[in-house]
Amino acid sequence: MSGWTAEEMPRLDGKTAVVTGANSGLGYEGTRAFAAKGATVVMACRSVERGEDAADKIRAEAGGGNGDSDSDGDLDVRECDLASLDSVTGFADGLADDYDAVDVLCNNAGVMAIPRSETEDGFETQFGVNHLGHFALTGRLFSLLRDAEGVDGEARIVTQSSGAHESGEMDFSDLNWEESYGKWKAYGRSKLANLLFAYELQRRIDAANREGDAPIDIRSVACHPGYADTNLQLRTAAESGNPLMKVGMRLANAVLGQDAATGALPMLYAATADVDGGAYVEPGGLMNMRGHPTIGRSNDASYNSEDASRLWEYSTEATGVEFPF
Repeated sequence: MSGWTAEEMPRLDGKTAVVTGANSGLGYEGTRAFAAKGATVVMACRSVERGEDAADKIRAEAGGGNGDSDSDGDLDVRECDLASLDSVTGFADGLADDYDAVDVLCNNAGVMAIPRSETEDGFETQFGVNHLGHFALTGRLFSLLRDAEGVDGEARIVTQSSGAHESGEMDFSDLNWEESYGKWKAYGRSKLANLLFAYELQRRIDAANREGDAPIDIRSVACHPGYADTNLQLRTAAESGNPLMKVGMRLANAVLGQDAATGALPMLYAATADVDGGAYVEPGGLMNMRGHPTIGRSNDASYNSEDASRLWEYSTEATGVEFPF
């Protein structure tokens, strides 16, 4: 896979990809790449207005086409606020009404290192959006994924993590940081939760396939973008209220960051290349912060099956979403 780029993605005509956070950063670049290969991309965005602006920009860059040429797929902007379980349910129900299958789901959206707040349902926002919102969305869309032809015969669920997972610790006595809160610690935990979920999902698919008669042709794959220069860092700095942090983030983005299109490559590789379920795709360059995608390994805590099972049970109870297997 040395030097792999989005140009090496297969044609995706007739395929449907769902991308959360599709209006900016990695989600925008992933959407643009999927559409360039002919996929219909459902842009799951908290703000429909920003989503439509992003879709218009992608169409303009592609020559104004919206599915009218052989190379450009359709873009379907829909509201999906991962901080609201009702919004996630409404989004999934709408897709079930309008689509027969979903071939690729990219759990990409997220918030990073923000002051403590709570989602509509009372969860700490980073844990609620980055993990629980995507857990609920994946469960709600699972039947559509199961009905898909997928890529190379299997649908893909790609969950975006971060190198920050290495600083994360699971404390099941205070998952929502009600007793104490550190914004970077909370971010690390949410990114560790992403990996525990992605790997546990593949374990449960494998177990269902061993025990059941009807195969589940779905692969769950995790990835991280390295240090990508996106507006996520700048939003974090702006919400901190610290002008020095704003300067520091801009400097770090300029010196360490790779552009968002390159940062999106691990997600695109995980979604379309021949990777095993349960794989972890990351940049293969300097300290895994930049470069082209490669298969790596996340930290030992992310493979803790006991923590993964415990998190799964908590997430099921907290969201009310049960997977159909």
